[in-house]
Amino acid sequence: MGTQPQLDALIELALAEDIGTGDLTTEALFTKPAQVTARFVARESLVVSGLDVAARVFSRLDPSCRFKAKTKEGAVVTQGRHLATISGPAQSVLTGERTALNFLRRMSGIATLTRAHVNALKGSRCRLLDTRKTTPGLRQIEKAAVRAGGGHNHRMGLFDGVMIKDNHILAAGSIAKAVTKARKRIPPTVKIEVECENMKQVRQAIAAGADIVMLDNMSPSRMAKAVQWIQGRALTEASGRINLSTIRAAADAGVDYVSVGALTHSAVAADIALDVLKQA
Repeated sequence: MGTQPQLDALIELALAEDIGTGDLTTEALFTKPAQVTARFVARESLVVSGLDVAARVFSRLDPSCRFKAKTKEGAVVTQGRHLATISGPAQSVLTGERTALNFLRRMSGIATLTRAHVNALKGSRCRLLDTRKTTPGLRQIEKAAVRAGGGHNHRMGLFDGVMIKDNHILAAGSIAKAVTKARKRIPPTVKIEVECENMKQVRQAIAAGADIVMLDNMSPSRMAKAVQWIQGRALTEASGRINLSTIRAAADAGVDYVSVGALTHSAVAADIALDVLKQA
């Protein structure tokens, strides 16, 4: 999920955004110390992700808060399941409520959508990948949520893989030129992936020595033809507007991977609430 300083910086930003100069409501209501216990409750069936982030929100806000998880990352839970409890000063618990829920709901929504896609691939050898189509600043936690849902991370960023896309090809002059230039400059352990929209580009990518061929916006029949022609000379990845209704057809075309941007850019936040149980 990235380094602890990265996560803490994100949480501090989120808390500052919400609290600003102070929580007017809790400051007005709790002029004397009061202790409360509250629990996070799933209001729908979902895949859990983000409990550690929610816990960190409260510990950064008030170290005296005590967070206790009641389930595990990646667990499938039903409506009404208690996910965790938080105990501490009423002002701290209520002030941190929305920030913690925002992270937990967002991450669980991604994990839930990811699991649905993983389930659609059951019985195939194809593996599900995410993309870089993430919310700015939230990539580390959103990709962690994909892992919780059973998916796999593609590149974390531009720094850990070479993907030659249409604009790179146009700027470089050709697939062959792009692959050759990249191969000369990168470590031998780094794989080169080339985005291809048709068989002509697939042939060029293989001839240039691409390690992975992305079959972009191809029909399942065209993907199957490409996979058959490649004959294992490179790994293959299906991409481009793939969703729950089309992912199985892409997998059945024989590709090694299928990448789905919707896992992070279109996931709906899971319905999770924080309910106060008692005041000491």
